[in-house]
Amino acid sequence: MSVEFLGTAATDDGSQPGPRSGAAFAAQPPPRLTVARVTVDDPRVEPLLRELAYEYSTRYGRAADRELSRYPAEEFAPPHGELLLLLEGGEPVAGGAYRRYDGRTAELKRIWTHSGHRRRGLARRVVAELERSAAERGYRRIYLTTGPRQPEARGLYLATGYTPLFDISADPETIGPLPFEKGL
Repeated sequence: MSVEFLGTAATDDGSQPGPRSGAAFAAQPPPRLTVARVTVDDPRVEPLLRELAYEYSTRYGRAADRELSRYPAEEFAPPHGELLLLLEGGEPVAGGAYRRYDGRTAELKRIWTHSGHRRRGLARRVVAELERSAAERGYRRIYLTTGPRQPEARGLYLATGYTPLFDISADPETIGPLPFEKGL
């Protein structure tokens, strides 16, 4: 299932992108994004998993990409979870998932933006769509963790209204995984 996802581009910190040349900007319509609800075995998920494995291993060491196989694929499928991709021209440019954490809480996992499409607000769109879906399924809270060496993710969650469940003035390396929550 795909759904058109409309709106103007914004950077992950909420600001609008910088100015573009007048002629080029006027001649090109804004990119058309669609939301595809998929399963882990969908071939379009492969870029997400490949880039996440690379990010995890370069930031945390070779064994860190094992995080991607920590949960069975069915945990990210309805009725208790979901995996979605943002597609541009049919190609995946961002994605993410949630799974059941407890009876009222969904846990966000695998939030990703393709390395060639960052700073366009795509991660915000993914998070908003996952929150909407989780609320429709009856979840009342979102929980997530991000790694201490992922300042971009930390900034995204703070900017989108998540409450840190840790001391934000502490060195993230002394905390380990950084937990956040948000009511729906």
